[in-house]
Amino acid sequence: MTARFVYWMNVSVDLRIERDPDERGGGDWLHITENLHREFNARAAALSAMVQGRVIYDTMEAFWPNARDDESLDEVLREYGRIWTDKPKYLVSRTRTEAGHRTQVVGGPDAIERLARIRADGEGDIGIGGATIATQLLTAGLLDELMLFVHPVILSSGRPLFDPGAQPVDLELIEHARFEGDVELHRYGITRWT
Repeated sequence: MTARFVYWMNVSVDLRIERDPDERGGGDWLHITENLHREFNARAAALSAMVQGRVIYDTMEAFWPNARDDESLDEVLREYGRIWTDKPKYLVSRTRTEAGHRTQVVGGPDAIERLARIRADGEGDIGIGGATIATQLLTAGLLDELMLFVHPVILSSGRPLFDPGAQPVDLELIEHARFEGDVELHRYGITRWT
């Protein structure tokens, strides 16, 4: 059986994942309610593993391992801390050679080929975090799905969902849902490479 690579991300209506450099997933434009975070937790818990680029991984590692047991945080945040820390992860990095929290470093010039083998030998959905790695997987024909949480804002500038040079693909809407704060989930299967 083959695993599936699912790129999931919070985005603006104009498909930006950051407004300002180094926002690292915490922009004030995000409308994340407790209910929406519970949805994130459920989706993350269902993944068989996660693949993250270094910037995303560094951001997650700086907060979530400590959040899992921090009684000053809401339970929904502590739960995500436990999910992230306990989930098998692959860190794609040219600069880091080791990482904790059930993380295997995948680096070097053959990183995409190694991820292709992980996908071929794996099962379930593997969550992808980070525009750089998602663009490389899309270009290599290895990305299977987009799971976008679209926030009701137009940023007009900032980091796009994919880096320049991503090839065109056809998508099929496979799920749509709406949450508090007018955030909408759009899940798309990649159906055909054009």
